[in-house]
Amino acid sequence: MSVDGADANRRGGGTSGGLGGRLFIWFQYVIPQHGLSRLVLAATRVRTAWFKNLIIRGFLKLYRVDMSEAAESDPYRYGSFNEFFTRALKPGARPVASDAAAIASPVDGCVSEAGMIDDGRLLQAKGRYYRLADLLAAQPWASRFEGGSFATIYLAPFNYHRVHMPLHGELRETVYVPGRLFSVNAVTAQHVPGLFARNERVLTLFETAYGQFALVLVGALNVGSMATVWAGDITPAARRRLTKVPGPPTTLAKGAELGRFNMGSTVILLFEPNRAHWQPRVRAGSLVRLGQSLGMLQ
Repeated sequence: MSVDGADANRRGGGTSGGLGGRLFIWFQYVIPQHGLSRLVLAATRVRTAWFKNLIIRGFLKLYRVDMSEAAESDPYRYGSFNEFFTRALKPGARPVASDAAAIASPVDGCVSEAGMIDDGRLLQAKGRYYRLADLLAAQPWASRFEGGSFATIYLAPFNYHRVHMPLHGELRETVYVPGRLFSVNAVTAQHVPGLFARNERVLTLFETAYGQFALVLVGALNVGSMATVWAGDITPAARRRLTKVPGPPTTLAKGAELGRFNMGSTVILLFEPNRAHWQPRVRAGSLVRLGQSLGMLQ
């Protein structure tokens, strides 16, 4: 179930390296990232038929989207582009790993990196690392994951964009962390230092029968908003400052919807030390599907 990253980029219209890649990085530093993303948010929620159909038609020309798996297979019957983009799947389209100790993939996507959190650092891309404490904005519980395991999964534009629970768990905390909105594709990950710890993100912490895990929703350029099922839209935030997001007591079953990206981005899974053992296929460039087993917990 894995293909190389180059093939994933071809399928998803990835940006190549070289001069074009460097210009793409420079462009991201100089544009008004948040202003552009808010413009995208507004455009993707327009419900005027001719306008939203025009955007959907253009998107389908750019990307190969498998609508046969969608609960509503006609792309033009969605009320807005955002509804099309965050479309639900047919029941049973993604079987969820049944073993209680299996870590179910929370998304469809491509593994950017996976492995150990060594000396408080996570691998971002070949030869480039970032700090766990920076990713988790120095939350008091960040130290729980020192020496633990991580997996970073990138969602391409053509992927299914709802995020689901990898395990049965009880929500402990939700934290909004302000930041930039760089693209999160492979080219940017190779060139922007501390990318995932610099971008806007939503931290979620859960208690399970196998200890605690964190799932981080990472924002990106043109991601109109990030939402959870218990708090609704968390971004864009009225004020970009570190905020603990209130919510009702929430327990979610493995495979239940946790949240969604309104446009595409990245999720990062974090597990405590000596808990997660990734399957050999969970490596950079591997494609994964929602619900499949990524590894086992102990």
